[in-house]
Amino acid sequence: MEQRLLGKTVAVSGSTGGIGRELCRALAAEGAHLLLLDRNAEKAAALITALQAEFPTSVVTHHTVDLTDFATVKAAADALCDTPPFALILNAGAYAVPRFRCDTGWENVFQINFVAPYYLARRVKERGVRVVAVGSIAHNYSKTVPDDIDFSTQRAASKVYGNAKRYLMFSLYALFRGEKGLAITHPGITLTGITAHYPKSVYWLIKPCMRLLFPSPKNACRAILQGVFEDCRENEWIGPRLFDVWGKPKKRTLHTCTPKEAERIAHTADNIYNELRDTYDRE
Repeated sequence: MEQRLLGKTVAVSGSTGGIGRELCRALAAEGAHLLLLDRNAEKAAALITALQAEFPTSVVTHHTVDLTDFATVKAAADALCDTPPFALILNAGAYAVPRFRCDTGWENVFQINFVAPYYLARRVKERGVRVVAVGSIAHNYSKTVPDDIDFSTQRAASKVYGNAKRYLMFSLYALFRGEKGLAITHPGITLTGITAHYPKSVYWLIKPCMRLLFPSPKNACRAILQGVFEDCRENEWIGPRLFDVWGKPKKRTLHTCTPKEAERIAHTADNIYNELRDTYDRE
């Protein structure tokens, strides 16, 4: 089988999670060198060992990045710009986690799912790196609110997460408008750490049903892998073809955000990025 990424480096955030781990296996099978962007050094080391055992010729390295700690995000961006990979996959995400305010001033769910990945994408875009962002059907659970950008007043995890993904997706559409090099993807629904937010008693009851009804992480990562090779135009994304949950990946056009809201998202993203550069580039 032809290895379409032979010798090319792909950086993956959230690489040790359910989808991330399977995505790394798929990338290694395509011949890619892997740079794991992950906060957990022990899990990253274990994944490197597993990948090199399965793919003996693979080259896999790790860079510690905690998306809630912006100093590590900036360090990762600097490293990626110094030695640009072929592609950066923005896979890391957080859903129903304890919420706190990061040193940037933004709430952690918003920073993990939007602020940090957008900053990374914008930095590496300047070096010609392909950007593959993992969006979510949750982006349509809520509309953005100008007076509550990070949804700090909201308590519903689905809305807080969906708001951050909405910012990520439509800010990147604006950033790459009229250009190539961007894919917005989504895996649908699968059994990962993000879906394990229910109380344990409930989770263990629904876990077998989820395994039966929804795609495995191995199948769910196919849309993300397709995004490594296929561009998306503005408002296009790649995901499961049946109800955004089942089936082979398919590209389709979104009608979930008005042009006015999309422009406001782009303007807000631009302001946040410039504030981060002004603050952290001086340190």
